[in-house]
Amino acid sequence: MQRIARHLEDCADCRQDFASLRATQRMLSTVGQAKAPADLGLRLRLAISHEHSRRKSSWIDTISLKWDNAVRPLLVQVSAGFAGTVALVGGIAVLLGLFAAPEPVMANDEPLGAMTSPHYLYSSVNPHAILTDHDGVIVVEASVNSAGKVYDYRIVSGPESPAVQSQVVDQLLTSVFQPASVFGAPVRGRVVLTFSGISVRG
Repeated sequence: MQRIARHLEDCADCRQDFASLRATQRMLSTVGQAKAPADLGLRLRLAISHEHSRRKSSWIDTISLKWDNAVRPLLVQVSAGFAGTVALVGGIAVLLGLFAAPEPVMANDEPLGAMTSPHYLYSSVNPHAILTDHDGVIVVEASVNSAGKVYDYRIVSGPESPAVQSQVVDQLLTSVFQPASVFGAPVRGRVVLTFSGISVRG
């Protein structure tokens, strides 16, 4: 839908066709339900009664005539009204679905086939273990901008001393990531990283 929108900005012929379809959509939305004349049912019942009076009828004809005069007109009107409403609403819904402006896609939308997460590429310095008070794994959630650089982070698991945070920041600032993307366009995203922690104690 975004590619179509960009194409309409550059193509005058398609833009004119799109405007024509929009005008058709607006006209369809103003069409009301066709109404039968108010006395149509009465006139039909009178005509049927006159025809019935000109011939000798059996009891089956009498029951059939009452059905035709009373129940069938009501059923026909209800069915026709319902079918017309369904057709009109369905047509408008299809037109709105086909020609509605595309919704903007945000990085926090549900994952789609055309959306990727950030990926680590390389670091300008050799990655090394984090020196901590005890051995373990440090889990960090890093926020990566559309240029592939970390602009924020938080330690999800592991020690959070100032010394550890300083070492984590040093490694994050020298790391380069493939940014997240939506339909091929780079966007901000989040990535979870793990660092090895080595105890500085003897």
